[in-house]
Amino acid sequence: MATKAELFATPGVSAERDPATARFIMQQTMYRIKEPTRSLKFYTEVLGMRLLAKLDFPAAKFTLYFMGFEDAADIPDDEAERHKWLWTRKATIELTHNHGTESDPEFKGYHNGNSEPRGFGHIGIVVPDVPAACKRFEEMGVEFQKKPNEGTMKNLAFIKDPDGYWIEIIESKGV
Repeated sequence: MATKAELFATPGVSAERDPATARFIMQQTMYRIKEPTRSLKFYTEVLGMRLLAKLDFPAAKFTLYFMGFEDAADIPDDEAERHKWLWTRKATIELTHNHGTESDPEFKGYHNGNSEPRGFGHIGIVVPDVPAACKRFEEMGVEFQKKPNEGTMKNLAFIKDPDGYWIEIIESKGV
């Protein structure tokens, strides 16, 4: 691993954060999903996330589901307060359902970025124990792209969500 000085000396990296960006946060990654019930079940039951907010846009024919690792007690009951609170959460996943995809026999699904042409790769979830988490995932019937003992990089895994998006499973101690 690089030292802090080496990180800041990497070509293209600004050593000082522009004060204009001081309150910027990474708030969300958006995935398009085909079938909301299946995806919500995966993210809540398999990964333990919570549904933080649901935003319906019937005229535009889509719904947004914001998922994250938050304590239920911290989610505001008041809808207006919850809406403001949502935009302060770090690293949420926005599941976007375009209405009708779930019942369209011609719709084959979304590109996950890991086949040609390659683009987006994956998100990562930190767990306390990769083998234990993977054993649980196997018992739940989760599809694996890579198991912890496969390939050259050991003790990390890649699972797939219901739409085929890859999720890296890694321990907090790193690779």
